Amino acid sequence: MSNYVKVGGLQVANELYEFINSEALPGSEVEQESFWVGFEELIKDLTPQNKALLAKRDVLQEKIHGWHRENKAFDFDKYKSFLEKIGYLLPEAEDFKITTENVDEEISLQAGPQLVVPINNGRYAINAANARWGSLYDALYGTDAISVDEGAHREGAYNPVRGNKVIEFGRNFLDETVPLTSGSHKEAIQYSVHEGKLAVTLQSGEEVGLKDTSKFAGYQGETDKPAGVLLKNNNLHFEIQIDREHPIGKSDDAGVKDILLEAAVTTIMDCEDSVAAVDAEDKVLVYRNWLGLMRGDLSASFAKGSKTVTRSMNANRKYTSPAGEAVSLNGRSLMFVRNVGHLMSNEAILNHEGNEIQEGILDAVVTALAAKHTLLGNGNYQNTNKGSIYIVKPKMHGPEEVAFANDLFDRTEDLLGLERNTLKIGVMDEERRTSLNLKASIKEVSERVVFINTGFLDRTGDEMHTSMEMGAMIRKNDMKSTKWLLGYEKSNVFAGLETGFQGKAQIGKGMWAMPDLMAGMLEQKVGHPKAGANTAWVPSPTAATLHALHYHQVDVTEVQNDLLKRAENLRDDILQIPVAEDTNWSPEEIQAELDNNAQGILGYVVRWVEQGIGCSKVPDINDVALMEDRATLRISSQHVANWLHHGICTKEQVQETLQRMAKVVDEQNAGDDVYLPMAPNYDESVAFQAACDLVFKGYDQPSGYTEPILHQRRLEAKVKFAVKQ
Repeated sequence: MSNYVKVGGLQVANELYEFINSEALPGSEVEQESFWVGFEELIKDLTPQNKALLAKRDVLQEKIHGWHRENKAFDFDKYKSFLEKIGYLLPEAEDFKITTENVDEEISLQAGPQLVVPINNGRYAINAANARWGSLYDALYGTDAISVDEGAHREGAYNPVRGNKVIEFGRNFLDETVPLTSGSHKEAIQYSVHEGKLAVTLQSGEEVGLKDTSKFAGYQGETDKPAGVLLKNNNLHFEIQIDREHPIGKSDDAGVKDILLEAAVTTIMDCEDSVAAVDAEDKVLVYRNWLGLMRGDLSASFAKGSKTVTRSMNANRKYTSPAGEAVSLNGRSLMFVRNVGHLMSNEAILNHEGNEIQEGILDAVVTALAAKHTLLGNGNYQNTNKGSIYIVKPKMHGPEEVAFANDLFDRTEDLLGLERNTLKIGVMDEERRTSLNLKASIKEVSERVVFINTGFLDRTGDEMHTSMEMGAMIRKNDMKSTKWLLGYEKSNVFAGLETGFQGKAQIGKGMWAMPDLMAGMLEQKVGHPKAGANTAWVPSPTAATLHALHYHQVDVTEVQNDLLKRAENLRDDILQIPVAEDTNWSPEEIQAELDNNAQGILGYVVRWVEQGIGCSKVPDINDVALMEDRATLRISSQHVANWLHHGICTKEQVQETLQRMAKVVDEQNAGDDVYLPMAPNYDESVAFQAACDLVFKGYDQPSGYTEPILHQRRLEAKVKFAVKQ
């Protein structure tokens, strides 16, 4: 429990008070006393609205539960009318276009990968910021994107067989993306610049150029012997790097050592689902790292072998344009910050009544304050060329809650002396009431919205919780082909395009969760730009580099233009509830589903609760490493809770499954020195008890969220382990 400083009617945890006064406020042009006075007024004014919105969620949920209990013979038309009557399903918003201004080109014009990274890990955050550019050769050589067939193994020293496969892949990419007037990049022996155009000398001695000369964007070094050739396709840059002294370049006919791709065009620095932040200590770490990113001076040191390595943020990349002018390209990803949603409170500040304040209000004010430094030019690098601050807001339920976020942003701008709509908002479409009313939700923030996206895990968790009383849900993996989910994914894109997102804002798609399975990602994730999304989430810088290839293969603008001609209303599809038509699964199928869910819950919870790790590679039941965050728990715990509620399984069976899977998770973590086994002392394991709570209390959790239980158990673990130490 924190010690507090009394500031007006507020009690502020010491560490947060010191951070704001000593680090965040200096240089922000916000005076300390006026900040605290204004912050207290903001909290007093907005807290009742926030709590009323949460209460409305509960009221609507109870009405839906009651309707399902009373209407066992389901009638779709009656159900839809009922949702309209209670204000859950709102009239469609009239046509409008968003008017957001001062949006950076990384969001408005460039289609490309988006990283999501826990901001409390400074090293990961810096790596993500620097993932704006990534080595194609490294990404291919070090992953299964290149097969190990025909002696192309990855182990040990450099394998020239594998290296040649990488180089062949790279040359094929060049031929497909920037083809020559004749011949192939595979035949190139020299790249040079003649009269502002790229000249490529082939093995035959012939000198050729690009079929599309507009794709040549610049160079580094001398015109006759450039060190780098900058090219541009579909608004994404890449660079042919040339060094005939380099181990790879010296064996390449043209001296090419690598192809550097513009990769993670944007990154979401996450304060929410991938972070375990439950008290003032945790929140200050989150805010301090965000401040460092906004000032460009965040660094992180770590041991690598016998050496200490320090990471810092990359400088811009310098080139000479075809016309001979100096060109500078951003060396870092454009950064959003994802605040928490409206649900939780946090002990970092207590209000005039001695109660914890809403964490979403806290996040909005402090992350905006920290980001103001980049607007004022404080520090090494600036995040924006347009004077905007980008905040993603998750887990909002419908237009009223989006409108409240808009009011919160208005008040935050006034408090911090920012012009109206400096704070841009990303609206995550991951709750059922938002999906069904997305157009109306967007309208509430039409002057500041820059992002919408879809997310399978959270959205499915809310789907199951909302319709908990209707019946037993289908198996989890079967959800991906359901009518409601396909309708939801398409409807999100249509809503963005119909409201004028093209050329102004991002339409995003969800995460590729298997960071070690890059061959599968290369095969499947091209579906996201083909669906009209101009960004999609990736779990690592390497994945960002490889996913960037898809945006060269697909012109998202063309796809969106086509979709605009055939947009359709898919509300009825989204309202299709994924209840099993029959539940005659075999005992083996039921047990397999329980095993999968229980192992996934335990594998993630044990690190969250006892180690404070909110995002990591967690082995699944088949030992496939998955990049998991809190949404994983929501879908899995709600699925088991649903089956329990409808008698598909028994409490005793679930208890036995959890205990058996705890042993599996213990074995999977045997190499972790700080890991505390859950078995056999299940009653003493805080993590195991948290997992049990998520399942056995899952029906009663607000919207099926995991945060209340996780935060309570994490605080318990922090006290327990501090006492032990």
